[in-house]
Amino acid sequence: MSGAGERPGRLGLRSRLIATFALGALSLSVLMGALVYFTARHTLVVEQQGAALRQAYANAALLRNALAASIPSIDAEVTSLDTGRATASLLNDDGRWFSTSLSISRSSLPTSLRSDVRSGHVSTVTSSQGSSPLLMVGVPIPSVRSSYYFVVDLSDLEHTLRVLLAALAAAAAVTTVLGALVGLIASRRTMRPLTEVSTAAAAIAVGDLTTRLPVDRRDPDLGALSTSFNAMVDQLEERIERDARFTSDVSHELRSPLTTLAASLEVLESARADLPPRADRAVDLMAGDLRRFQRMVADLLEISRLDAGSGDLALDEVVAGELVRQCVAAASRDLPEADRPTVRISPEAEPCLLLVDKRRVERIITNLLENARLYAGGATEVSAEVPADGTTVAITVADAGPGIAPDERTKVFDRFYRGVTSGRRGATDGSGLGLSLVAEHVRRLDGDVRIVDGPDGVGTAFVVTLPISEEATP
Repeated sequence: MSGAGERPGRLGLRSRLIATFALGALSLSVLMGALVYFTARHTLVVEQQGAALRQAYANAALLRNALAASIPSIDAEVTSLDTGRATASLLNDDGRWFSTSLSISRSSLPTSLRSDVRSGHVSTVTSSQGSSPLLMVGVPIPSVRSSYYFVVDLSDLEHTLRVLLAALAAAAAVTTVLGALVGLIASRRTMRPLTEVSTAAAAIAVGDLTTRLPVDRRDPDLGALSTSFNAMVDQLEERIERDARFTSDVSHELRSPLTTLAASLEVLESARADLPPRADRAVDLMAGDLRRFQRMVADLLEISRLDAGSGDLALDEVVAGELVRQCVAAASRDLPEADRPTVRISPEAEPCLLLVDKRRVERIITNLLENARLYAGGATEVSAEVPADGTTVAITVADAGPGIAPDERTKVFDRFYRGVTSGRRGATDGSGLGLSLVAEHVRRLDGDVRIVDGPDGVGTAFVVTLPISEEATP
């Protein structure tokens, strides 16, 4: 579920860095490409116009001399002009038209161009004929009452510009890819310290308080970050150790008076027949609170040992079916036969070998059965089976109680958390430490614990999965 400040689908920091470099490279290449393209286009067009004007003036001068000399074959003179492959010439000699191209005629000339030339002005226009762009230059020859038109096909120029544009687009694409690669390299270098911080934080989150970041003195920013992070972890470790020592010391200090109270309670219970009814009820209340207090102190002592790292594993290879039966029998020996849970071991799980600490597994099952007794009227079934993955054995403790809400199923493993339904799930409140001990023991056995709905949707089922030993089963 996304938090209130999260945006679904938002790119990560590394992706945003790569995208920034890529967009920056694309923007810069597009800007430079546009500058190069329009500069080249302007230069080529201006040069083409200048060349056309010079050629038009030269041709007009030749025609003027020919017309002044009254050469009879004026059409041959027009045809003899050095027009080139992509050019054409038109001459209007006092109403008579001569052309060097069959495709370029009087009708090809824009009206505005002819009007300007008739007015005695040299004019230049750009037009098109079909798909071919044309540059047309008109030069008046007033001394012989004629006008000359020089037409240049700009198709080669347009082709050159299209090739240039394609080359610039390809260069922009390559630059964008290179920018993304540079962004990838830069993001890796930039994200490396953050990755180290994230890895260290994850290790600390699972309890490895010895994790520290290397301090790089060459980089003042990263050095300050590493120093601050390590100082924070030092303070956290000191705080946890101080709290653990406090819990352990208090728990040990409470054991002596608890022992005295338990002995005194036994004396009172032995003389219960001589007590008045009101005192007898007081003894019952004191006995219940004392048992709860003893359970809490025992749990606190166990937690303090785990926090201090003194709970070493004594691993043995055991058969899963036999282990579950022994643990359930040990935890249920003080219960009436009718209140003991049914034990069901699947044929697949029965011979599986588990490499575990038997004392911890017994503690796990005992705490789960105790939790079911306190809050759900007792466990109804303890089962063991092999899930589909075939690499673990799933031990399930099911009850027929009121169940646990989905939003509480992770919270119940927190220390001292007993849930909003604790007041109505059993007549006696627990210490709130049993399930947290279950989670800690399971974690140290490289297993997993989760809560699901009970059989047929009734009650709650605690599922503990433990890895099967790599050796072959019997």
